[in-house]
Amino acid sequence: MDLKKTPLHSTHKSMGAKMVPFGGWDMPVQYSSILVEHETTRQKAGLFDVSHMGEIFLEGKETLLLSFLEKMTCNLVSAMKDGQVQYNAIMNENSGLVDDITLYKFHGEKYLICSNASNYEAVYKHLQKYNPGVEIRNESQKWHQIALQGPKSSEILQAVYGDSLDNLGYYRFLEISFRGEKIIISRTGYTGEDGFEIYTSNELGIELWKEFLDKGSSLGLVPVGLGARDTLRLEAKYPLYGHELTATRTPIESGIGWIVKPKTEPFLGYQKVIIQKQEGAAIGLTGIKLLEPGVPRENHPVYSREGKKIGEITSGTYSPTLKIGIALAILQTDEILDGQEVFVEIRQEKKKAQIHTSPFVLGSVRKK
Repeated sequence: MDLKKTPLHSTHKSMGAKMVPFGGWDMPVQYSSILVEHETTRQKAGLFDVSHMGEIFLEGKETLLLSFLEKMTCNLVSAMKDGQVQYNAIMNENSGLVDDITLYKFHGEKYLICSNASNYEAVYKHLQKYNPGVEIRNESQKWHQIALQGPKSSEILQAVYGDSLDNLGYYRFLEISFRGEKIIISRTGYTGEDGFEIYTSNELGIELWKEFLDKGSSLGLVPVGLGARDTLRLEAKYPLYGHELTATRTPIESGIGWIVKPKTEPFLGYQKVIIQKQEGAAIGLTGIKLLEPGVPRENHPVYSREGKKIGEITSGTYSPTLKIGIALAILQTDEILDGQEVFVEIRQEKKKAQIHTSPFVLGSVRKK
């Protein structure tokens, strides 16, 4: 299968990045080392090529568009203000997820869905299936996206943009004129650190990638690949589609039940999800940290102290910050108790571990 390439593909290769397949794309997994890129993002700043993500614009009559978005997603879209970004999820008919997304509200008649790289075509097709007569445009090939993450990100952004955007609130965005085009700058992220996303044309995106690294180098900025992106998101306890989030698990079961809201106009698969929201689900997501050497990986079984299998790992890694093995796991809900001792089977050996229900590392966003 031919892998898709971002506009920065040749740039990554010229920088010596190690490239790997990811969601149908040929992406950089690391430039120097995962450890260095991880620690630099936590302490200073990291630059990520996320232009493989999808951008789907929706426009239409305000009442029709809002009704449509409420039907397709589990979070409450009507609560959004202009210029706000909302973490949300596109629901399927069986109460599972088509994708988890960030939803941007420009105004009542215009929204943007940013979806995962491997899913945006499925999201677009799913939206069109239920389209009540609004305009839905998949503009993923037109947009370039860079993510700037870390405690120094605001200072580095100012060095390139020219003005401070420190007053831009968390999960807010601006549409601004910059170098002859309309660009979007949002303040969200996938690392637990403060940070921004810069949406531009492909041509400007390539220029800005080089300019950020040039002007940000004195503040410690480094390019970061998928390897450190994964360790950073796991330390922050953020789920990933295809691992924690799937088409068959509900938002409650997969750890994002906090975005499920009761609605007068039900979303797809509403009844099952709302009952679970009220009464609980049989399975749920939690963090696990090893108490002895080892690295937990996806599909490793998890056992109770009594030796009963109670679930399995969905994502795992070695935490560069904590210097221990950490993981996310889907377990039987009645076994999820913070501090509870469990065992993770790694290469036929049961390793002592502990349930950890809060984020493993509190980045600069949560410290604010």
